[in-house]
Amino acid sequence: MSKQLFKSTAIVGGMTMVSRITGFIRDMLFANIFGVNAATDAFFVAFKIPNFLRRLFAEGAFAHAFVPAITDFIKTGNRTALKEFVDKTAGTLAVIQLGVTVVGIIAAPLLIIVFAPGFYWEGGQFDLAVKLLKITFPYLLFIFLTGLSGGILNAHGKFAVPAITPVFLNIAMIIAAVWISPMMDEPILALAWGVFAAGLLQLLFQIPALLQLGLMPKLRWGLNDVAVKRMFSAMLPAIFGVSVVQINLLIDTLFASFLSSGSVSWLYYSDRLVEFPIGIFGVAVSTVILPSLANTHAAADTLNFSKALDWGLKLVILIGLPATLGLTQMSEPLLSTFFQYNEFDAHDVEMTAKSLMAFASGLLAFILIKVLVPGFTSRLDTKTPARFGMYAIYSNLILNALLFIPLAHAGPALATTLSAYLNAGLLLLTLLKDKIYQPCTGWGVFLFRIVLASAVMGIFLGYFVDVSAWLSWGVSQRSLHLGLVVVTAILIYILALFVLGMRPRHIMGNPAASE
Repeated sequence: MSKQLFKSTAIVGGMTMVSRITGFIRDMLFANIFGVNAATDAFFVAFKIPNFLRRLFAEGAFAHAFVPAITDFIKTGNRTALKEFVDKTAGTLAVIQLGVTVVGIIAAPLLIIVFAPGFYWEGGQFDLAVKLLKITFPYLLFIFLTGLSGGILNAHGKFAVPAITPVFLNIAMIIAAVWISPMMDEPILALAWGVFAAGLLQLLFQIPALLQLGLMPKLRWGLNDVAVKRMFSAMLPAIFGVSVVQINLLIDTLFASFLSSGSVSWLYYSDRLVEFPIGIFGVAVSTVILPSLANTHAAADTLNFSKALDWGLKLVILIGLPATLGLTQMSEPLLSTFFQYNEFDAHDVEMTAKSLMAFASGLLAFILIKVLVPGFTSRLDTKTPARFGMYAIYSNLILNALLFIPLAHAGPALATTLSAYLNAGLLLLTLLKDKIYQPCTGWGVFLFRIVLASAVMGIFLGYFVDVSAWLSWGVSQRSLHLGLVVVTAILIYILALFVLGMRPRHIMGNPAASE
């Protein structure tokens, strides 16, 4: 089982890496062309609202409710019932989201007040954010249906197309930034139109794969259908279970809107760096492991259920712990290399690094949540992670209120990190306490190897990376050094693991193997 999971994860991770790399190119262009100012703050708020719902439905609540439901239909072999369920789900989503889109456009001023109340006292910035949100909000209509299409494909083991689809968002926004923005009186508006176009492109890209499966939806209203109603009932609590980090990021933006100009943008750029490993590893493992857990649960195969979850947790810790350490230690060199050009200056690097270190210290927790939640949702239990998610949201609100003044924009980032560890801890303890997950043997030795190898890598980064010198170098010198440091750090980590006795079979082979 684990070899197939690893293969599927590698496919999703590879496709997601392409998406994240184009996303980095996009953000580097944003920093270069637009810099950090009130206009970029306004756009990032207007972009964050629909982008939050993209993550919620494409990677979060909808997938965790829809994939187990459609898996049950696939298991029966009844293609007629499967097609009917897909048609009614698609039709219901389309009608509901069309209504939400219309309301969202009309209520754009209220939404900006809710999500960025600090803008209200900055008249020009508030008006610009409203204008941008009215353009970006229709993106949701397309992305809801894109999330549905991706769920259908993932449930059938077709992971590549949904994983590569987000690339179109980056491509559309790059075109908007480089070629369209110079032609507009308000250049930042071009980015909003890029978001709008990207939603349509992502939906159209999925259609050939759906036609190949014979599951291209015909929109039908189905909210009264028992299966559709059950799926939507599971989805609502799942919002708080699987998307709590995204909700907390919105809360961070709310508090940051009261701080100095640029705070929202600094949080955005630091979040983007943290999202890179989350997207490649966390989302990839979560996407692949959910159908596997749903299948083993449907077959009442408790042993392989635990083995699949065990494999996912080991892979996440193997990659997540050194990534957390490396991203924290390399915050300023990374930001300087990727973004310090023209309009994005050394001061922006310094300020963004403060929030990046706070976010990066929670990277392991963010990825663990992605893997632990499917342990519940695959069993159609969305209420338990929803309850823990609410605890995390409450704690984030309290911590934000306590930290955003003394720590400025780093306060909201730290609040989200601490809340994520609370959430991950509650999820893991419950899985263990209820014996839903029974760890395979060898965890003690496994953790010892990972922690020690990560420490060796951390010592290398601490002694051989001179941050002050790094920031004074030119673009080419920074880029060359970053490549050398990253490759060397990875090799040191792998060599340390090998010396300590870690072998590929401990992850890719039998999940229970420890020696």
